[in-house]
Amino acid sequence: MVSVIYSIYYYNLKFSKFAIKFHILIYDMQETGNADTYTKDGTIDIYGKPAMKEKTGRWRAGSLVLVTEGLAALAFTGVEVNMVLFAKTVLGQSNADAANTFSTWMGTLNMCTLFGAFLSDSYLGRYLTCVVFQGVLVIGLVLLSLSTQEFMLEPKGCGKIGDLCNKPSQAKVASFYISIYLLALGSGAIEPALATLGADQFDEEDSDENKSKTAFFSYYYVALNIGSLIAETVLAYIENLGKWVLAFWVSTLCGVLALGFLLSGTCRYRHYKPCGNPISRFCQVVVSCVRKFEVNVPLNGEGLYEGENECARTIPHTNDFKYLDRAAVMINSDKILLSTKGQSSNPWHLCTVTQVEEVKCVLRLLPIWFCTTVASMVFVQVLSLFVEQGSAMNTKISKNFHIAPASMTAFDIISTSTFIISYEKIIVPLYIKLVKKEPKIPSELQRIGIGMGISVISMVAAGLVEQFRLRYADEGETSDLSILWQIPQYVLVGVSEAFIYVAQWEFFASQIPDGLKSLGLGLSMSSSALGSFLCTIIVAVVMKFTSKNGEKGWIPANLNEGHMDRFFFLSAVLVAFDLVLFVTCAHRFKCIKQEKRDQVKETSDSTLI
Repeated sequence: MVSVIYSIYYYNLKFSKFAIKFHILIYDMQETGNADTYTKDGTIDIYGKPAMKEKTGRWRAGSLVLVTEGLAALAFTGVEVNMVLFAKTVLGQSNADAANTFSTWMGTLNMCTLFGAFLSDSYLGRYLTCVVFQGVLVIGLVLLSLSTQEFMLEPKGCGKIGDLCNKPSQAKVASFYISIYLLALGSGAIEPALATLGADQFDEEDSDENKSKTAFFSYYYVALNIGSLIAETVLAYIENLGKWVLAFWVSTLCGVLALGFLLSGTCRYRHYKPCGNPISRFCQVVVSCVRKFEVNVPLNGEGLYEGENECARTIPHTNDFKYLDRAAVMINSDKILLSTKGQSSNPWHLCTVTQVEEVKCVLRLLPIWFCTTVASMVFVQVLSLFVEQGSAMNTKISKNFHIAPASMTAFDIISTSTFIISYEKIIVPLYIKLVKKEPKIPSELQRIGIGMGISVISMVAAGLVEQFRLRYADEGETSDLSILWQIPQYVLVGVSEAFIYVAQWEFFASQIPDGLKSLGLGLSMSSSALGSFLCTIIVAVVMKFTSKNGEKGWIPANLNEGHMDRFFFLSAVLVAFDLVLFVTCAHRFKCIKQEKRDQVKETSDSTLI
């Protein structure tokens, strides 16, 4: 009886081993046959299964993201474009106060990009982050539209240029600020998540899709500009007529449509799983370094700990920031814990090399991020001081038509979009045809540097236009110089944006680890935040020092009594110094090196078998 049972057990065991080998063989054949069916970059669909190439992603999903961005940009810019004018005519603020209100609001908006990026990478994922904060944007628009309609415009018909409203009460002002800061939260938090969600729709391991992924950021910025262009022409013109309520409700409708388009692609999007809280991972590295302050760091990273990383690719050890390597040094207590069966390392005592390298990657990006903030100060002035300058010029184009000063930003947007599209479609092919060879395309850092140089020229141009405006100033608050003289400075700023912003997005997206993609893009976008706050501080300091002894200051309520040209020249000098610092930092920058995804798959497969 025992021998029979043993025989059954023996042959059952042999059959089980054969079945396992047969299952592995069939699985390998299916994987080989389906190599082109699923994406190779680790993305999943809405159900958590590997994403199929034909049913998810690509331009079908990417185009929905572009439409969403265009409508969301139209909705937000409809409020942003004439915020300075609204603050002056409806809230009764001065030129300097209105500029500071706008700069602080824009700074908060751009700081919210980091908050949205944090939630996107850590907990919610890109898609859910976009849905939640697009909803917040819509709520802010509804509140702003209702408050403006019900009690902001008093007496009725006020709000036009030169037709001031009664100064609202503190409660009314509070409702206004609540609504616009909900807009800042919603629009700021969604930007890095939406841009990264769109880029996720293209498999970087597929050569054709990788080209589309590179082009996506350019088209994303074009979509943003098209939405802004409509707002800065049509809606700005409506707002200059004093029809703020109509303009705000149009923005609200566009926000609702953007949310609808975003939701319509729910089943088509490709997703990456959130990789956990990056702040805790960074803190673990710092705490572990402090605990091991007296531990010697091995040369060339020999013997450092590298555990399994299920969320992202591993990053090889680098020799800079060596003091952080202590976090990955294994001491006796760590070795004992790891040698115990079923035990894993305590991340607050021992970190992986990849975890340490993530911190190093962010530290390397910080100098580049800081250098782009001064250049961002130029772009903030486009929607504040440029508009104020245009308001003090001759806006008459014909007998019955006056151009809205805020609508002049259309030249900025048109030049940006035209340059981005024509660069690859016209400029590069024409260069190849004439020179008979492929051009050496500038790197992302080189393009950022070129953009900074152009922004210096744009500030000089703005200063020269202001000097000419003052020569033709009348006895009131305007000048006989045509507003069309602002076109060169707007075009130069637009070309500068095309170089800086797109290259900056591409650079930060490529130089950040897998688990921090949204955070990297959020860090890039938030450089505008520091630029906005920096602009606010500089304006306040300049006004404090130039308005002493009874002087009006450089940027007074009546620009004809000031010297805003000097402020533009000061901005040019600051950006020029910043360009020198940027070139130094860019020259020393070290690019990230990550393990290839096929190496990750081979390691994973060998572990399973």
